[in-house]
This record gives sequence, C-alpha cells and structure tokens, in this order.
Amino acid sequence: MIDFDKTAVGKVIRNLRLERNLSQEVASGFAGIARSHLAMIETGAKQPNFETLWAIANAFDMAPHELVRLIEIQSQKNL
Repeated sequence: MIDFDKTAVGKVIRNLRLERNLSQEVASGFAGIARSHLAMIETGAKQPNFETLWAIANAFDMAPHELVRLIEIQSQKNL
C-alpha cells in the first residue's frame, strides 16, 4: 500500500513543468487554471482534485494515469 504524500504531487508537477521548459504562467494556461493555483499545488500548500490533475496531465500531453503513476513513484522515494 502506498500512503498519500502531498509533497510528491507538487514535486512531480514542478519537475514535469521544468523538464518541458514551461513557466508557471504557460503551464497553468495550458491546464486552464490560475497561475497562483499551480504555484500552491507545486509547493504543497494546496492539493489538486481529480479534475485539476486531469487538466494538468493534459497540459503535459500525458494521460492522467501516467501522472498519477509518477506521483506514486515519487511517494515511494519520499519514504
């Protein structure tokens, strides 16, 4: 069983954004969310709901399950 790790969510999203050389402004625009919302997700101050995770995955041109899997992997690393 993998415990939920709120820091893993933000870390994965931030790393994906940086790997793609996207600013928070551009990435949040692709996802259809406010830049401040993305910033809070990346810092762990706010947790995205599934609809937001879906939109972020689409912004990174990946399936939602791929994003969730990366978060699972990061959660295991953080143990």
